[in-house]
Amino acid sequence: MKAMILAAGYGERMRPLTNSIPKPLLPINGKPILYYTLQLLKKNRISEVVINLHHMPDMIMGAFGDGSSFEMKIHYSCEKEILGTAGGIKAAEGFLKDETFLVINSDILVDIDINKVVKFHRAKKAFITMVLRQDTAVDRYGAIEIDSDGRIRRFLGKPEYKRSLLLKKMMFTGIHIVEPEIFDEIPSKKYCGITEEIYPKLINKNTPIYGYEFNGYWIDIGTPERYEKAKQCNTVICDNLFPLMVD
Repeated sequence: MKAMILAAGYGERMRPLTNSIPKPLLPINGKPILYYTLQLLKKNRISEVVINLHHMPDMIMGAFGDGSSFEMKIHYSCEKEILGTAGGIKAAEGFLKDETFLVINSDILVDIDINKVVKFHRAKKAFITMVLRQDTAVDRYGAIEIDSDGRIRRFLGKPEYKRSLLLKKMMFTGIHIVEPEIFDEIPSKKYCGITEEIYPKLINKNTPIYGYEFNGYWIDIGTPERYEKAKQCNTVICDNLFPLMVD
């Protein structure tokens, strides 16, 4: 399986930290955030990835190169203009189109068995599987509601549904398993959001989109406050999460 790491954003909520360095290069225990994402993929036997870039791309490419120092193959999709998540995925179609693939945000720290997510995805015959988790602040992130079988029935409050249908509110972790037919749904060479435009449209079409419930270690690094919290992941914890680190 191939993977795409989303790393094109400006990291606006992290300013002024991201004025001179792209967010994926901000350090945790002396290693860039993106380093941990790559090690997670390697730990799960994913060895070929594409990273989309826009903000200070040369710094990121200079830090990770072709991936050989990680015993991986890293490709880059440089966007002259920000394309959004769906637009960025569409721009990498040539690399991803041949098989089921993984998409993951570059600003999360997580320990997850991706093989279990893929097994769930295939068992459900899903078009998309989004990794979800429960959170007391779920409405802040945007609620994704699943039925008892794990199928996503409401996305950010839409569509309307029968009140007799009991749904569980979850939040998106920034990890999804995607079938390559998604490329037929995304317009070319324009900005397009995956959660804002594509996934709600697919749910309205009754496309099988499922949520995999995850309860393990996860933190997103979207604000300076959460970045400081992530840095509290000391060396022992990080070594347990990412035992295959390569310098």
